[in-house]
Order: sequence, then C-alpha cells, then structure tokens
Amino acid sequence: MIQRLVRYFDVVRDLFWVLALGVLLVFGFFLVLGALKPAEVAGLTVAVLALAALWVVHAWLEHRHGGGRDPRLIHARERRGF
Repeated sequence: MIQRLVRYFDVVRDLFWVLALGVLLVFGFFLVLGALKPAEVAGLTVAVLALAALWVVHAWLEHRHGGGRDPRLIHARERRGF
C-alpha cells in the first residue's frame, strides 16, 4: 500500500515538472512571438520567473543527486562498441 502511494506521488511530481517546463516554453514562445509584453503582464512574468527558478533548482538537484547510469545502457553501448 505504501509503495503504491509512493509511486503515485512520484508520478504526480514528475507530471508537475513536465507541466512546469511546458508553461515556461509556452510563455517563452508567446514572448518571442511578440504576443506578450513582460511589462503588460507583470504578475504573470513574475510567476513564470519564479517557476523558472524553481525548475532550475529542481534540475540542478536532480543532476547532483541523480543515480548512476543505467547498467543496461552501459552494457548495450559496450556491446555495440561505442
């Protein structure tokens, strides 16, 4: 039961970070397109900047504390001769 709850939490957490990245990309797209001016949507800009800072911290922590490489991938690469 606890393992199921932990897996569910992991899926929800990963979904949040994927959606956060999507929001950042959509905001950046509309910014580059010229549909949004950061000064006109100051509240949204601040929220997206805060989300971007959280995403950068998350990515840094994942990189720093991430597990080692998957042994299956290492074996497959060695088998192919790369």
